[in-house]
Amino acid sequence: MRVRSSAIALTVDDVPASSKFLADHFGYTERMAAPGFASLGRDDAGVDLMFMRRGLEVLPPALREVHTAGTIIAFVVDDLEAEQARLRGEGVEPSLPIREEPWGERLLMVTDPNGVVYELVEWAEPSSGR
Repeated sequence: MRVRSSAIALTVDDVPASSKFLADHFGYTERMAAPGFASLGRDDAGVDLMFMRRGLEVLPPALREVHTAGTIIAFVVDDLEAEQARLRGEGVEPSLPIREEPWGERLLMVTDPNGVVYELVEWAEPSSGR
C-alpha cells in the first residue's frame, strides 16, 4: 500500500467556524469546500484536516449525528510562549494555559467555536527526580 496523503475528518455543527479558526490561527488553507464540508491543509503539515457537518448523508448512519469529542489535534512548535502570546493577541485565550509535564512535554490548549481542541506542544528536558 502506498499512502499518498493523510487527513483527519471531524464532525461539527458549524463547518465555516472551525475552518475559519484553523485558517486564521494556524495558517491552514482551505483546499476544498462544499456545503457542509471543508478540507484544509498546510504544505509543511503531515496531515490535512477536514470538517464535516453533522447529519451529512455521506456519513455512515451511525456517525451522522455524532459530534467530534475527545479528540485533540496536536501541533509541535518551537516557541510555546511566543505562540501563546500570538494567540492571545489574536483574541484566542487558552483553554489550558502553558504547563509542563514531568516527562518533558510543555503544552497549551485552545478550543475552537465547535469545541475542537488544539494542543501546541514544545518538548523540554524532563524534570529530574520525578
